[in-house]
This record gives sequence, C-alpha cells and structure tokens, in this order.
Amino acid sequence: MGNVTSNVAAKFAFFPPDPPTYDVYKDEDDGKLIFSGLTADKNVDVHLLDTKCGNKIVATFWKHPFGRFTILYSHGNAADLGQMQELFIELRAHLRVNIMSYDYSGYGASTGKPSELNTYSDIEAVFNCLRNEYEIKQEDIILYGQSVGSGPTLHLAANHHRLRAIVLHSAILSGIRVLYNVKMTFWFDIFKNIDKIRNVRCPVLVIHGTNDDIVDLSHGKRLWELSAEKYDPLWVQGGGHCNLETFPEYIKHLRKFVNAMEKHSFSKRSKSNLGSNQSIADEKHNRCLRFARR
Repeated sequence: MGNVTSNVAAKFAFFPPDPPTYDVYKDEDDGKLIFSGLTADKNVDVHLLDTKCGNKIVATFWKHPFGRFTILYSHGNAADLGQMQELFIELRAHLRVNIMSYDYSGYGASTGKPSELNTYSDIEAVFNCLRNEYEIKQEDIILYGQSVGSGPTLHLAANHHRLRAIVLHSAILSGIRVLYNVKMTFWFDIFKNIDKIRNVRCPVLVIHGTNDDIVDLSHGKRLWELSAEKYDPLWVQGGGHCNLETFPEYIKHLRKFVNAMEKHSFSKRSKSNLGSNQSIADEKHNRCLRFARR
C-alpha cells in the first residue's frame, strides 16, 4: 500500500514538459551559457549548477538595476523555465526585484530524474549560488513556491531562519493530501509541507484560488493557519490552479507584500525565534497548548 500510494503521489508531482521548451548552449565567442530564445538585452545570467545529488541544473538570474530583494522562484509541476519567461519579466518590472529561477532535476535542460530528494538538493544549489556568486544575504531573499514548488520552498525555509519572507502560491499540504482527504501524515508521503510550515520563522504570504480543482483551497487555508508569522492572504475569487497570475489583484497584492517586507524588522524575530534552546522549547510548549484547546 505504501509503495503504491507513494508512486501515485510522485506521478502527480512531476510532469516535466516533453520535449523541453528551451535549450542551453555555450556561446562560441566568449563561452558564456546561452538560453535559447533570450537576447542579451533581457539582462539574464544563465547558470549550470552542480547539486549534491550529482545532477546539473539550469538556473537563470533576472537582474533588476534597482532590485530591492531577490525572489527565488520554484515553479509548478508541468512547466519549465522556457514557459516562465514572461512571468519573470513581469514580476521583475512590477515588484522591482531580481528573480532567481531554476529547473528541477529532469526538467528542461537539467539532468537527472525528478524526485522529492532531488528538488531539495536543487534549491540548495541555487540558494548557495545566490550567496556565493552574487553575495546576496538571506535577509534579502524571498522564497516563492508554486504548487509542487512549495515543497522545496518550505524545505529551505524550515532550515534557514533569516530569510526575508516566503510566498506559497497554490501550495500543497503534502502529496498524499492532494489525492486523499487524510488527517495524519504517513511515512511514505512526499513534500510534508504541513509539518515543515511549523518551523518557518519569516513572514508567509499564501495565494490560492477559490476554484482550484487540482489543489483544494483548504490546503492554502491550512498552511496560512499554521504559519507563525502570517501576512494577509490572497484568496483569488474564481481563480483556478494555473491562472492566478492573470487576475489583477495578483500583482497588486504581491507589490503590497514586497513593499511591506522593506519595513519588516529582523531584530524582534532574531531574539524570539533564533534565541536559546529554552525559547524554542517554550514555543513548542505553547503550540501544544494551542492545539489542545482546539
């Protein structure tokens, strides 16, 4: 039963476009990596990054000349970077941010096969590139996870507590919970976001469509409820799973969120959430008391 259910969940999670919608190759003159379909005036750096699982993944860094923050974007299950270009250009312009994006192992021109573990090593490689190649601090990074991309996003956020913020767009509670209405977490489940959200210490914005027929709205609402530091959620009336970017309130709400993060203070967070083991224990105790009262 465990293996069967896990396989079903994995099949739901990973649908890389076949064939890929782009290619990556080296320029004959200067040896730089070129992303097919992109011209030099797009102001994009292309990377081929090594992961600790032995794969090479494609990442693109969309530079804004006055970028306040950098969004590390993890896309959904049936897309690759070639399909995301217009959205990244729009986000970069309207939010005045840099965009770091990547393809999971087995997606686009990235090598390897898609798996939960690989997505975790993928996002870690991209995160390290931001810090080492561009010298971007945690405090200036906003993680953005769409659908299945919420898995690697929450994996990273649960382990790095000085990130500026995270955005969960049509996010899932876990792989099995998309398929079945279960009340407990099984060992064979994938992307156990319902557990990892409890360890996130930065502001959380949840965006979800009220008519999402792939990932029910209840996933987004539960993740928002479990967030320690909540930001006003965006429940897109009439929105589905793959069209939220087309609603005018999407960009408007994101812009408001990014502007609010400019004023967000780290001093209080670092004392309360990154303090002694005693403060962490007290926090867990209080959480248990809140749960018992439900």
